[in-house]
Amino acid sequence: MRYKSTRGGVSGITFSDAVMMGLATDGGLLLPEHIPTISPQELQSFRSMEYVEIANKIISKFVGDDIPGADLQNIIERSYSKFAHPQITPLQHHGDVHILELFHGPTLAFKDVALQFLGNLFEYLLGQHNSHMNIIGATSGDTGSAAIYGVKGKKNINIFILHPYGRVSAVQELQMTTVTDANVFNLAIDGNFDDGQRIIKEIFGDLEFKQQHALGAINSINWARVLAQIVYYFYAWSRIAQDEATCVDFSVPTGNFGDIFAGYVARQMGLPVGQMVLATNENNILSRFVATGDYSIDTVVETLSPSMDIQVASNFERYLYYLLGTDSTALVKMMDTFATEHVLTFDATQQKQVHADFSTMTIDTDVTLKTMKDFYTQTDYILDPHTAVGVAAAQKLHCASRPMICLATAHPAKFADAVLRAIGIDPPRPESLRDIEQRAKRCERIGADTDAIKEYIASHALS
Repeated sequence: MRYKSTRGGVSGITFSDAVMMGLATDGGLLLPEHIPTISPQELQSFRSMEYVEIANKIISKFVGDDIPGADLQNIIERSYSKFAHPQITPLQHHGDVHILELFHGPTLAFKDVALQFLGNLFEYLLGQHNSHMNIIGATSGDTGSAAIYGVKGKKNINIFILHPYGRVSAVQELQMTTVTDANVFNLAIDGNFDDGQRIIKEIFGDLEFKQQHALGAINSINWARVLAQIVYYFYAWSRIAQDEATCVDFSVPTGNFGDIFAGYVARQMGLPVGQMVLATNENNILSRFVATGDYSIDTVVETLSPSMDIQVASNFERYLYYLLGTDSTALVKMMDTFATEHVLTFDATQQKQVHADFSTMTIDTDVTLKTMKDFYTQTDYILDPHTAVGVAAAQKLHCASRPMICLATAHPAKFADAVLRAIGIDPPRPESLRDIEQRAKRCERIGADTDAIKEYIASHALS
C-alpha cells in the first residue's frame, strides 16, 4: 500500500512515511492510493470476531508489508489493553437507536480509539529508526487529552498541545493540564480552536522549521487516526448484522469531519451503510454544505458541545478530493479560493453526490437539552451533549427499516454541567476522574500567535 497527497505533490510513499509525515509536504492531506475492499465473505467473518481481531484485519489492509504482521498485531493489542470495557466499543440498545459507546478509553472520549493506536505506532516507528519526534496539535477538547495519554512518558517523543483558553469543559482542561510528565507541554492560547488549527497548519507549512525540529502531527490530519476510526464502524455492524447484506445507518456528531470521513471510507470499502447522518450543533458549516452546498465560514458560537465548536473542518479536504474525482489540480484551486474568500460553492452534479453520501441535521442547544432530558426519562441512559446532537438528528431522520447506530463520542461525566442542566442530576464519575481537581497541574497561557508558539516549541523541543 502506498500513499499520496490530495494536492498531487506527494505520491508513492509508504504507510510508515505517511504516519510520520502527518501533513503532506505540499500542504495536502495524505490518502491511500487506493481504498481496499472487504469481500462479503470476509465481512461475514467479522460477526464472530472480537474488536482487536477486526482491527487487525482492517488496519493491515492499509499497512501492507510495511510493518511485520506480528509487530502490527502487538501494537494493536497494546493500544486497546487499557480500555475499561472488554468489548472496547460496546453497542447498547436504547429506545429506537443503538448507542455505540466510544468512551471507554483512558480519557473517556472516542479520540482514545485512534490516539492510543497512534501513540504506540509512533513509539514503534521511532524505535525502528532510532530517532525522535516533537508532536504538535490543537484541540477543541477531547483530542488534546487523548493525544497526551497516547504518548505521555513514551521515549523519544515530546508533545505540545494547544487548547483555547476558557473554551473547553473543566474536565477536558483538567485531563490535559494534570498530566505533568516531562514530555508533555500544554499551551492555553488566547483564541478559539480555529486559531489553534490555523497555527498548526502554518507551523507545518514552514518546512524548514518542521524538519529542523522533527515535527509530527497527532490531529486528525494524520491518516493513522482516520484509519483506526474506520474499525469501529465495521465492529458496530458486526454486532447487529443478521447476515453480510444487513444495511445499517449511522449518526455522527461532527465538527472536524474526521469521524464521519472514517465512516465514508468504511462504506467505500464495502460496509453496507444506508444513511450516514452528519449532525452538527449551531456551528453548522458542514451541515450547510450537505444541505445546500454552502461551505462558508461563520462566527464560532460557544455551545454545550464544545468539541464541535468549529468552523473550518480539517478533514474536509479528504472528502473534497473524492468529490472532485481525485483531481488534485481542481482541489488546489478550490482550496486557494477558500483561503482568500472563505467560501466554496458546488455545482448541481456535486451537490447530488453529496446528498447521496450524507444526510444532515443541525441541532441547537434547546433541542440538545430536550433530547438529553427525554432520552434519560425514557431509557434511564445519560447522554453527553455531543452524543445528544447525534441522537437528536438520528431520531429526526431514522428509517424504520434499518438499524440506526449513534456514535457516543464522550462519557457524560466530561460535561457534567450540561448534564446537570438537562436532567437535574450529576452524572456518575468514573474512577479516572474522582480526584482530578486535586491533582497537580502544569500549563502555559500564550497568545494565538504562530511565531510565539514556534519560539516556545523551539526552546522545549527534543533535538
